[in-house]
Amino acid sequence: MVGLAETKEVFSGELPAFEELRKLKRIVQSSERNILEMNKQAQQHSSNALTAGVAYWLCDDAKQAEPLLKKAKDCVQKALALGQVYRRLSQYDKAIEQFDKAAQSGADALQVAMEKTQTWLSSGELDKAGRELKRFANYQNVSAEFHYQTGRLLDAGGEYEKAIENYQTAVNLDPEHVCAMFQLAYSCDLRGDEDLAVEYYRQITKIFPAHVNALLNLAVLYEDIQEYSKAKACTDMVLRSHPNHAKAGLFRKDVEGSTVMVVDEEKEKRRDKQSKILEVPISDFELSVRSRNCLKKMDILTLGDLLRTTEPELLSYKNFGETSLMEIKKILNARGLHLGMELEDKSPQEEDESGLTGGANQEMLSKPVEELELSVRARRAIERLGVKTLFDVINKTEAELLGCKNFGVTSLNEIKERLSSYGLALRTLE
Repeated sequence: MVGLAETKEVFSGELPAFEELRKLKRIVQSSERNILEMNKQAQQHSSNALTAGVAYWLCDDAKQAEPLLKKAKDCVQKALALGQVYRRLSQYDKAIEQFDKAAQSGADALQVAMEKTQTWLSSGELDKAGRELKRFANYQNVSAEFHYQTGRLLDAGGEYEKAIENYQTAVNLDPEHVCAMFQLAYSCDLRGDEDLAVEYYRQITKIFPAHVNALLNLAVLYEDIQEYSKAKACTDMVLRSHPNHAKAGLFRKDVEGSTVMVVDEEKEKRRDKQSKILEVPISDFELSVRSRNCLKKMDILTLGDLLRTTEPELLSYKNFGETSLMEIKKILNARGLHLGMELEDKSPQEEDESGLTGGANQEMLSKPVEELELSVRARRAIERLGVKTLFDVINKTEAELLGCKNFGVTSLNEIKERLSSYGLALRTLE
């Protein structure tokens, strides 16, 4: 919860300096409870446009803050806060106007320049951002923020190595510059230097208040190296302060799923030994009348047919419930088999003959999965599934992907979007 002393400073007669307000904003944003408390305070002080507007800005509620700050009396705090609000609303020209007003009101020149640089970077006007930074090049030996914004400009221009150098310089100048350290960690993560990325993310989480995105990215890295307890600790830390954080909730489920998945390393050997019995009729198994009738209606007549059917497909059929599913899985488990195992080694040619690829040309289907340009998390998860080509991807159903180790809803949605750009889609249940 926001400290009473800090809250009183916002709602007293005179606002604290803007740098103090920025620190308070990080504290407010550190938990949902703090945000609700500040929002409540803003409502109670609605008669004071400046105070209420600043309070809503602290809550990162740009839509509520904008009209109040707009009509408030002019001061440095108002101009800087309103400039950030307009940037949040993607109204970049208005943001620049406010930062210029802040300068006219006596705001620190470097602070104004960095706010304008960030605004131009957000709007994609890299030339203007570059010119603004050049004007303040004499601060390069003393300002961490100068090097952070320079790094962002270099990143935007594709000069990644130089960007990393500037992020590192920013951290050297200010070890608690969270934004610079996060970009440094994220850059290492993208380039495959996972150990260094973990170290930087861990350093960020030690700075109060903990950086939510750093915790989530750290959770992903811990999960990738099978440090599940540490991954869980990261997501739990986020959820303690932000119980309704959607992404943290999804990641938490992914981690829980990873801890119970078992990799069957003897799958190939067992399949070879069992190939001779795939034509055994279902009628040979001791199934209940209900289960046998359901399978017959699904045209599942042999053991091979059953092994070419997934658990979600069975459950999708009318009148087929968990009881029948458990009965069938028990019979298969006793023979070292599992549902869907015969789908795992199909070639593109075999599936195309069955019409499962929708007639897509084989050259496209043979493209490596790297063509999808997936995020680091999705790529690592799909690699662990043994998926190598686009054909391998579209031969999976949503349920099959979600049931596999390290594969969550976030990754699923990303893959579906990438496939659609090729006119492809995941296999659907009939």
